[in-house]
Amino acid sequence: MTVTFLNPGKSDEIYWVTASNGMSAAARSLGIHLEVIYSERDHLKTLEYARQIAARPAGKRPDYVILSNDYAVGAEALRILDAANIKTFFAYSGINDAGDREKTGMPRQFYKGWLGVLEPQAEDAGYLTARALIQRGKTDKMFSSDGKLHMLAIAGDRSTATSYKRTEGMRKAVVEANVVLDQVVYGDWNRAKAQEQSVWLYQRYPQTRLIWAGNDLMSFGAMESWRARGGKPGRDAHFSAINTSAEAFAALESGSLTALAGGHFITGAFGLVMLYDYHHGKDFADEGLEQNRSMFILFTPEEARRYEQLFGAQNFEKVDFRKFSKYLNPAIKKYDFSFRHLLTQSDQRK
Repeated sequence: MTVTFLNPGKSDEIYWVTASNGMSAAARSLGIHLEVIYSERDHLKTLEYARQIAARPAGKRPDYVILSNDYAVGAEALRILDAANIKTFFAYSGINDAGDREKTGMPRQFYKGWLGVLEPQAEDAGYLTARALIQRGKTDKMFSSDGKLHMLAIAGDRSTATSYKRTEGMRKAVVEANVVLDQVVYGDWNRAKAQEQSVWLYQRYPQTRLIWAGNDLMSFGAMESWRARGGKPGRDAHFSAINTSAEAFAALESGSLTALAGGHFITGAFGLVMLYDYHHGKDFADEGLEQNRSMFILFTPEEARRYEQLFGAQNFEKVDFRKFSKYLNPAIKKYDFSFRHLLTQSDQRK
């Protein structure tokens, strides 16, 4: 069984490297040959690589391609790969845009080789981190002169569904708590850009003390500019982040980072489990062709330490992914893809 993962991120970007490491561990556990190709955050490269894969001789093509609909390239990549009779599966981000849906239909409808989708519930990440940020702001009485809490938000990008959903989760928490959202900007998941944006955001909204970010890198950028103006993250302003980088865990431990959600990097590994079962005649269709699963957790410092103990070097060999397979475990009736489950079990193989 051969699988190619068209990774939309950079080959030195901690989140997407971690995602690939998790998939590599799952592939080894399940006996799958996995190829990872990084698009380096260039959506045109994703399409270029899809064409190259489709152009390979029939015997050199992978059985399956896993891809993410980052920057809305999914519909075109799907068209290219399906024309070459290569089965496809979306992980992390599926096709949600109404216009693209008219072209693609549902999985296995227009494109018979499009098998399905596995997405983490991105709204959870935005909601959990914003809610924790707001609660800490209330506890520390970080109210502006109008008696309300104010928040700034640095979202990912304008076109990726994951970014939109995380931001919507944040907005839900803001509305529930009657917090003032001063402004939302888009940092394109980039640390340097978020640092630059936050400089003028702090000048424009000098009383705001809560800063929500769509990933860890943008949060770090916002922290750096806060420190540059003499501030102390975690003391005179609170920051949130999403992802499981070592730097994020260290910031959570030190208190400079107030709220951290993560775990969704494992989506691709669980996607491999689903494809493994499909490949061996155990179709996942009975649970839905497009699955949106709760995978995020809001890390406590204790859980952060547990993660570091188990997977500190981004090595997931301790996880026996065979335990999640319906084909290998006929007693399993429903997939359990929660990250907390992964955190509490480790491989006991000798």
